[in-house]
Amino acid sequence: MINDPIADLLTRIRNGYLARLAKISVPYSKIKNEILRILKKNKYIVSFEIEDLGNGKKDIVIELNDIRLTKYVPTFKRISKPGQRIYIKQTDIKKSRNGLGIYLVSTPKWVVTGYEARALNVWGELLCEVY
Repeated sequence: MINDPIADLLTRIRNGYLARLAKISVPYSKIKNEILRILKKNKYIVSFEIEDLGNGKKDIVIELNDIRLTKYVPTFKRISKPGQRIYIKQTDIKKSRNGLGIYLVSTPKWVVTGYEARALNVWGELLCEVY
């Protein structure tokens, strides 16, 4: 049983990059789908698709960037954990790594980047940092 599915997703992506895999597979959930949508929009992954396994179970197949070509392995850092939730106001959202990274924030408007949360003027739970 996985206690923290978001940390599991980030760890699987990180391990996939370090093992130089082209594709990885993770169990499906709505929040993982939204996190991957943001990662794809910011070019941290190439693409992802939902695969139906039958019996009501789904997987997400993620296609990773080829690090031999990009020479860059993104870093994923989980901030808010199940044992210690971190909530942040829109005025306290700063740039990640002087604008080189992004924060993912779970808001009432769903999962958005830190820049979008500040523009939408909404607060939320600070999920992770990607740089």
